[in-house]
Amino acid sequence: MTAQPPTTTTASPAAQRAPLPPLLRLLIWTQFAFNIGFFAVLPFLAGHLGQGVGMAGWLVGLVLGLRTFSQQGLFVVGGILTDRFGVRPVVLGGCVLRIAGFAWLAYAQGTWPVIGAVLLIGFAAALFSPAVESEVVRQAVALEAAGGGPRTRVLALFAASGQAGAFAGPLLGALLLAVDFRTACLAGAGVFVLVLAGHARLLPQHLPGRTRTRARGGLTVLLRNRRFLALCCAYGTCLLAYNQLYLALPAEVRRVTGSQTALAWLFALSSLLAVTVQLPLTRWTAQRLGPRGSMAAGLLLTGAAFALVAVGRPAAATGSGPAGLLPAAGFVVLLTLGQLTVAPVARAWVPDLAEEGRLGLYTGALSSVSGLIVLLGSATSGRLLDSALPPAVPWLVLAAVPVAAIGLLPRRD
Repeated sequence: MTAQPPTTTTASPAAQRAPLPPLLRLLIWTQFAFNIGFFAVLPFLAGHLGQGVGMAGWLVGLVLGLRTFSQQGLFVVGGILTDRFGVRPVVLGGCVLRIAGFAWLAYAQGTWPVIGAVLLIGFAAALFSPAVESEVVRQAVALEAAGGGPRTRVLALFAASGQAGAFAGPLLGALLLAVDFRTACLAGAGVFVLVLAGHARLLPQHLPGRTRTRARGGLTVLLRNRRFLALCCAYGTCLLAYNQLYLALPAEVRRVTGSQTALAWLFALSSLLAVTVQLPLTRWTAQRLGPRGSMAAGLLLTGAAFALVAVGRPAAATGSGPAGLLPAAGFVVLLTLGQLTVAPVARAWVPDLAEEGRLGLYTGALSSVSGLIVLLGSATSGRLLDSALPPAVPWLVLAAVPVAAIGLLPRRD
């Protein structure tokens, strides 16, 4: 494939509103279901590890980083398996592992059992997510070539569907948390039982146009693709920043209010923004900024989110109540807008940088490199937030990371 960014030409209004093929609709609904089960548990994991299991802040950050790495960091494995064996077996296998992981986490109490369950939960997504995402990207490129609208439209719909699940998931989790954390985990496992049953029935055995590729030699070529690796690193810094919703945000909410009650509503705010803003934001940035400009704008918004808390944190004193949550709410809004701007463009760029026949590998590698960055950065950011530095300093350091990543973005040849 050519190493050019995705097209930014404006499709006709009819193409923008054209119904999607059945397979794309299934895959988009898949993302919605995945995120309901996942986000019924994940937003409350840090609090459970700190208060329920008694882990130190740095260890909580490390466990969250391990979860992300076992997921995004191992996407490349799922991508290779998808290229080799096809979408269906990889998706179904991932669902089975996710069910087992949530059931294990429901009863895990010590540090090592928790780590084992979290790793299994992450690796499950490392199987099914690249399988689903690479097929969505492949179908989106084909639809664009057939005049069905830009590929970013499909990827924005995919992202919005996932965020709709991320909106419903924390609300479900907050209700179940009134019973206990175990109930939330078992409910998440139950969601994936339903997903497994549905996809065993509906997902085709063979997808037209998808060829199976041998794994040998693909990684070597990928590691020499500097433009693709630069895109991965830039996207990875955005993912590291976005993961602070699960580490820095819970700590800030607890500092200001003394509890995590407001956390579910802040996650709901993030997801509601994603559901309502994703499509118009993607369309607007594609028309006016182009791929590189869109990603640069998203990284700037991400940096601004942390800077806002650095400025507003002294005013939001400990125990200041709901008014003290304003910097945290602004953080959620800006961070979400940054992620919504960056993610669809990064994914749409991958097919133009990928080797022919290895879209699963490259889709997986985008998340794997990002997961490695999150693994290296999460424990560091957890220690930074627990440090005795002046309150604004950790947030300013975190603000500088995505802004610096703008320099990594690939340029046109």
